[in-house]
Amino acid sequence: MSAPAPYVPDLETIDPALDLLAEIARLRKERNAVLLAHYYQEPEIQDLADFVGDSLQLAQAAARTEASVIAFCGVHFMAETAKILNPGKRVVIPDLDAGCSLADRCPADAFGAWLKDYPDHVVVSYINCSAGVKALSDIICTSSNAVRVVESIPGDRKIVFAPDRHLGRWVMRQTGRDMVLWPGFCIVHEQFTATRLAQLKARHPAAKVIVHPECDATVSRMADFVGSTAALLKFVEKDPGKEFIVGTEAGILHQMKRLRPEAELVPIPADSGCNCALCPYMKLNSIEKLYLCLRDLKPEILLDEDLRRRALGPVERMLALG
Repeated sequence: MSAPAPYVPDLETIDPALDLLAEIARLRKERNAVLLAHYYQEPEIQDLADFVGDSLQLAQAAARTEASVIAFCGVHFMAETAKILNPGKRVVIPDLDAGCSLADRCPADAFGAWLKDYPDHVVVSYINCSAGVKALSDIICTSSNAVRVVESIPGDRKIVFAPDRHLGRWVMRQTGRDMVLWPGFCIVHEQFTATRLAQLKARHPAAKVIVHPECDATVSRMADFVGSTAALLKFVEKDPGKEFIVGTEAGILHQMKRLRPEAELVPIPADSGCNCALCPYMKLNSIEKLYLCLRDLKPEILLDEDLRRRALGPVERMLALG
């Protein structure tokens, strides 16, 4: 028997006269659903969410929720992580095609074959990876806690770090630890260049430069501060500066503007002929698709139980570090 066709959101089934915000509120209550959203989502989705955060914050929120349904407005690996932590809950995502360039470039079978060359290494995997890669890892990290995770590993142990080479190199500089790096990268942060940043710094000499550690080292070394999306947001909130050059996905600017409406926020443009830095996967989610996923409880994240259990241990080891 052939597998059922994957669920595809059919926007034409939505009544144009429907008050989507009211329906989402009704369905959220009816389903006992919690809405989790990443900082890179569209502003209207962030404003609807029960909780907005970075990958670590969202994993923590998923781990402690008492809701029956988790509607995850982010990308596929984030929803998978929520399911890994909540096998008894229904986890849905507005668009199943909301993937991640890092996760896609590190398939579990290729990663497993590669690891055979490093049998005595501790495997640290960035949370931006599939459940299959998590199951092959010893511990997971996020950009918020990657340094802490690596520092928790005894100094005499060798380390493999996957899948983001830029984050890995930044962690190596922070910790002094040598690591073997899987050669992955984020398609958004990869496009920030030192040349573009230097041009912006010349036009905004008083601005503080803050960037995500997924950026290339030539960019992060020019920054005043390097940190996760949550750390970048906190920096803008607390720093007395009035102008910031921001090197990460532009969705974070929505929260930064709410916290510091008087500050000037200058996003680093992507080096691709576009003056924006937007993740095409994150932007696949929409209010309409969120309504449909709450209405139909699809697309649903389903995991083989053996795979889920093997992936759970590395995630729990990360969460145990705080």
